[in-house]
Amino acid sequence: MQRAQKNEIIEQLRAKADRAGIAVVTDFRTMTVEELTELRVKLRAAGIDYQVVKNTLARLAVKDGAHDILKDHLKENNAIAFGYDDPVVAAKALVDYAKTSKKFTVKHASLAGSLIDSNGVVELSKLPSKPELLAHTLGTMNAVPTNFVCLFANVIRGMLYALTAIKDKKEAA
Repeated sequence: MQRAQKNEIIEQLRAKADRAGIAVVTDFRTMTVEELTELRVKLRAAGIDYQVVKNTLARLAVKDGAHDILKDHLKENNAIAFGYDDPVVAAKALVDYAKTSKKFTVKHASLAGSLIDSNGVVELSKLPSKPELLAHTLGTMNAVPTNFVCLFANVIRGMLYALTAIKDKKEAA
């Protein structure tokens, strides 16, 4: 590979790494091309870039960036998954695939400049995603005014029942 090609790959990786909120390093050692293609398609559908990289090029790409912590942990065969919007989505997609494939493992990840081991990535995948958290927050915010309205409606309803009872009593007399 020529130096110009290497520099181009490094710049592409650096651009992805700088945009990514999470970078997950995986081991794909005994996977076939078909299995890797299937994984890439699933990850692409979730908005995740997955790339097999040479360790030296990956180290140069993440150096002095948001995922600088990974440079000392890039050993053996690696592929890096870059998640851009929601780190939980990336963790879920990779952990779910690791459950179905005996050949694929998650090694570690970088999230907000912190190194997370494989167990941490599994725990991250168990968290609710961003849309689920927003739905819970919106539901909680909606519950307060709804309960407030119901409370006052019950007060007015009680007064209406009392006035109706007084009216019925006066009509009966």
